[in-house]
Amino acid sequence: MQDESAQASAHIKRLWRLSPGRQRGRPAELDVEQVVRKAIELADRDGLGGATLPKVAEALGFTKMSLYRHVGSKDELCELMGDLAIGPAPEVDEAVGWREALRRWTLTSRRVYGRHPWLAQLPIAGPPVGPNAIGWMDALLRALRETGLGWPAKLGILNLLGGYVRTVSALEQQLAQGRLGSGLDQAQSERDYGTALSPLVEPARFPEAAKLFASSVFRAPAEEGAEDEFGFGLGLILDGIETLIAAEAGIRHGSP
Repeated sequence: MQDESAQASAHIKRLWRLSPGRQRGRPAELDVEQVVRKAIELADRDGLGGATLPKVAEALGFTKMSLYRHVGSKDELCELMGDLAIGPAPEVDEAVGWREALRRWTLTSRRVYGRHPWLAQLPIAGPPVGPNAIGWMDALLRALRETGLGWPAKLGILNLLGGYVRTVSALEQQLAQGRLGSGLDQAQSERDYGTALSPLVEPARFPEAAKLFASSVFRAPAEEGAEDEFGFGLGLILDGIETLIAAEAGIRHGSP
């Protein structure tokens, strides 16, 4: 039990870059920051599979075993990479209101995932632990400070918006992977999809789906792409949060 506690403590220290205490002998030629930054560089270039401990060690000119002095495991490396890659939390301007603040928070998160697509593939082993992750949590909670919502609702909103960004990012990556070698972009792929299925989706068997395929939705111009779809989904989520806030206000004031 004591060993597990010590291991967890070492993991937290590495995430928060706390000093491990007095070290004897020569100064280390390598540190956590170097390892994690190199891993992020490799993941940005080659995907998450390109940031294995052996590949990171080779890129740094060290042995894999030497990395274990600074990173306890592959899972820990992933968590360290995720926290460093998301960067500091965005500034929250509470003067714009909770809805606009949440919208900006979410769109900023989406841009981060765009810079580091592998973030959507990271395993999730538990709640946020690193300093940057806690900073993003705090920013969202500040945006909700005057809404009157309780902590469970606020945490639910944090998970909902964070999960929305991650899910959309992962879906876009999978769709892009599926188009590899076809030479098509997303809009062209959707047009081909509509063209191929339209004759097969008969009104007698699929009445509503047939109307969908007969519409222009799959023939939309390329500029009406993923960003609009993301904004549409985000708007629905914010509408739901607004309804929740209104309901909570009604309960506080005794409205039926």
